[in-house]
Amino acid sequence: MEIQEMKTTLRGMTFGVPWNLGLLTFGSFLIAFSVKAVAVPHGLLTGGMSGIALLCYYVFGGLTTGQWYLLLNLPVFVLGWLFVSRKFFFLSLYGMFATSVFIDLIPWTMPIEDIWLAVLTGGGILGAGVGVALRSLGSTGGSDILAVICKEKFNMSMGSFEFWFNMIGFVGGFAFLDMHLVLYSIAMTFITAIAIEYVVGMFSERKMVIIVSDRAEAVRGLILKELDRGLTLLDGTGGWSGDPKKVILTMISSIQLKQLEELVYSVDPDAFFIVGSGFHVLGQGFSARKIY
Repeated sequence: MEIQEMKTTLRGMTFGVPWNLGLLTFGSFLIAFSVKAVAVPHGLLTGGMSGIALLCYYVFGGLTTGQWYLLLNLPVFVLGWLFVSRKFFFLSLYGMFATSVFIDLIPWTMPIEDIWLAVLTGGGILGAGVGVALRSLGSTGGSDILAVICKEKFNMSMGSFEFWFNMIGFVGGFAFLDMHLVLYSIAMTFITAIAIEYVVGMFSERKMVIIVSDRAEAVRGLILKELDRGLTLLDGTGGWSGDPKKVILTMISSIQLKQLEELVYSVDPDAFFIVGSGFHVLGQGFSARKIY
């Protein structure tokens, strides 16, 4: 009972304000560091709203990169207010201001001379920052808000949306900046998109396991007792023999997969064991439904 209460408490913390503000602060810092310490020294565009802010900074000047970022975000927040929850709106507002402040305050530059190392480093850090921010119930503003809207309305991958939105900034980049720098920047967005998908899904992968066994009751008891996981018993029929079969369906974490395999084959060496990936798993013992 105490373990279950602890799990419930930890799960509740992930939906609390302090946890989400912490994720947004850390994600904002990573984004700002990528922009200020890696992209700006090499004249690269980072894509998204920060990339468009950089383009405006390179071409028009007048304002700092952080101020351009803040200005360009204002119309996007109108959409956030209309189509997403108020909690998401205010958390994203915090993320936007935090990113803008970090961009203007960070004084460092990474001593990277090779442009390809800058592309890989900048894209990885930027993608990690966006991914960390998107694991909260908010975002850092800009294209992240639009990405969440598209995910909620059209089930579009956030990484895919970020990549295609980046092309808007690159069209302007080809018009005003050196073509080689823009092409390097496009390469960096591939790295960014991959990093976003990796960080967003890092702790979300689950394994769906289907077990067909003549000792289904024994396997069921081990899963409930040893792994503390729920399961569903299904009625099946052997396709060749026509005999009735019990089919066990369960979802477990990747870490528990080998342990489950050992438990099953310790009681039934002839069991049929099928494993599939399940990244988006909602329900008791796993992720609660994330409402933006």
